[in-house]
Amino acid sequence: MGTEIDSQKNKPLHKEFQNLLDKDFESRKLKENEIIKATISEITKNFVIVDCKAKMEGMIPIEEFKFNDEISKLKIGSSVDVFLERIESYKGEIVISREKARKLKAWKKLENVFETQEEMTGYITGKVKGGYITMVDSLPCFMPASQIDLRPLKKIDHLLNTPIKVVATRIDKNRGNVCVSRRAVLEKSKNAEISEALKNIKEGDVVEDAIVKATTDWGIFLDINGIDALLHVSDLSHGRVKKPVDLVSIGQKMKVKVTKIDKQTNRVSASVKALTEDPYQNIDKKYIVGSTYNGVVTKIMDYGCFVRIEDGVEGLIHSSELDWTSKNIKPSKILSVGQKIKFIILTIDKETKRISLSYKALLDNPWKGIEQKVGEEVNIKITNITDKAIFGEVNETKLVGMMHYKEISYQENVEELKNFKKNDILKVKIIDVKDGKIKFSKRALEKDPMDWFKDNGKKAGDIITTRIHEVQKSAVKVTVDPEKKLIFTIKKNELAKDSADARPEVFSKDNALDAKITEIDFKNRKVKLSVKAAQIDEEKSLIEKFGEGATKSGATLASIFKTALGKKNKKDK
Repeated sequence: MGTEIDSQKNKPLHKEFQNLLDKDFESRKLKENEIIKATISEITKNFVIVDCKAKMEGMIPIEEFKFNDEISKLKIGSSVDVFLERIESYKGEIVISREKARKLKAWKKLENVFETQEEMTGYITGKVKGGYITMVDSLPCFMPASQIDLRPLKKIDHLLNTPIKVVATRIDKNRGNVCVSRRAVLEKSKNAEISEALKNIKEGDVVEDAIVKATTDWGIFLDINGIDALLHVSDLSHGRVKKPVDLVSIGQKMKVKVTKIDKQTNRVSASVKALTEDPYQNIDKKYIVGSTYNGVVTKIMDYGCFVRIEDGVEGLIHSSELDWTSKNIKPSKILSVGQKIKFIILTIDKETKRISLSYKALLDNPWKGIEQKVGEEVNIKITNITDKAIFGEVNETKLVGMMHYKEISYQENVEELKNFKKNDILKVKIIDVKDGKIKFSKRALEKDPMDWFKDNGKKAGDIITTRIHEVQKSAVKVTVDPEKKLIFTIKKNELAKDSADARPEVFSKDNALDAKITEIDFKNRKVKLSVKAAQIDEEKSLIEKFGEGATKSGATLASIFKTALGKKNKKDK
C-alpha cells in the first residue's frame, strides 16, 4: 500500500496539483507575527476550528474565547481575529492564538490612547499590594490604591467586576506594565462640573450660606453652591485666631466673601474679615505712642506676651519690657492669660500690623535710684557664688550686681570666696553702674594700704627699708608697711648689683633690705622695687662725696668705702 502511494506522488498529475496549491498559498501573503482574519468552521467542546486560508485549519483552545463571554457569541462562518505565530510548525500545523491577538490589539490601542488620555473601560478583578488588578481589553493593568477615587476608600466591593472608566498613566511594553487611574477620570469630570459652577460666582461676591465641610488648624473648608472653597485661618478675623474649630462646627452656615478664584486650578478662597473694616486702617489716629491703655493678656510665649487692645487688634510685650530687674525673665512669671493689665504703647507699625507695648514702663524703675548711689554703702544678699565672683541682690531693689574676688579685700586672694555662702548679708560699696550692670566692692570700705606711700611721702626714686617676708627660688617677697599689708616681689636680677650676690638663698626672713622704688601705679596697685638700683645710687653718692680726688690719684672704690666707713666710725666714737 505504501509503495502505491509513493508511486502516486511521482506521477506528473500529482506534482502539478501540488505546484498549483503552493502558488495559491503564496498568493494569500500570510505573514508570521501578525494579526489575520480567520473564519470559524467548527466549534467543539475544547476547541474552535478556524480556516486561515492556509494549508491546514487551525485549532484554538476554547478558553481563549472566555473573555467578556465571547464564547456565547461564536458562530460557524463568522470571522475572528487571530495572531499568526507560525505558518507551519515542525508537525506541519499552523500555530495561531486568539488571546495574543486580543492583547496585541489592546497594546496598540493603549499606545494610541495614552497620548490622548482617552478614557477606557476596565474591570477591577482583585487586590494586590499597593493597589488593584484592573483588566482593560484583556490586559491586566495595575491601579494604585490612591488612584481608585478622589478620596481613599476603605471598601471597594461595589466596584469589583463592574465596568469603570480609567485612563492610562504609564505604559511599559517591554516589561508588560500598565498603570491606570480612575481618579483622573473623576477629577476631570469634577473639574468640568466646577468650571461650569464657577461661571455663576465671581471675585467679590458675598455668600450668605457657605457650609462648613471640614476644619483644620490652618483653615476651614467650605461648600459654596457645590464648590469647595478654603477659608484660611488668617482670613477668619482681623485678630489672631488660635483654632478654627473653636469658632465653627461642621454643617454650620457662614457669611463669607469670595476673595480669589483660580480658574486654572479651580480653587476658591474666601474670607470673613473682608466683610468688616480693618481696625488697623486708622490705628495710628486711635492710639497714641507713649500713652497708657488697658488690655487683656491673650497668649504667653517664651519671648513675650500678646495683649488684646480691642477686637482684632493685639500688641506684643517683649520679655525685655516686662521687668526692670531681668531682661530674660520668663513671661509666665510676670503675667497670666486672661489677666487685665495696663501698658504703654511703644511703637505702631501700620503696614505690618505690629504694635509694641511695655509693661515695665508703668513700674518704678529701680535703676534710676541705683545710679545715684554709686560710691555709697549698701547691704546685699548673696544670690550666687561662682569660682571668681559673688552675685548679690541690693536690698529692697531686686537688682543683682557682681563683686569680683579682687574686690573682697586688698589681698586679692581668690580663696577668700570660700568665706562666704548663699543668703549671707554683706555690707559693700557700689563702685560702678553701667549698661544695666552693677559692680560692688567690699575692700572699698577699708583704708587702702597703698595710701601708706602717700601718707609717708614716698614716691618713685626713693629708697625705703623693707623686711623680707618670704624667700623664693628666683625672688624674695618683702613687706613695706609695719602692718605687713603691702607685700611686693623683688626678682632675682634686682637683688644685687653684682650677679654673684643676687642669690635669694643668701637672704633670710625678717632681715632688713634697702630697695629703691622704681615705679608706683596707684590705679593698678603695682609697685616695683630694686635692691640693685639702690646699690647703684649709693655707689654714685659715695663717689661724689669721697672719691673725686681719690679717683685722680688712682684710689679704688674699695678704699673709698673703707675711708668712708673709717670716718663714720670715728664720728660715731
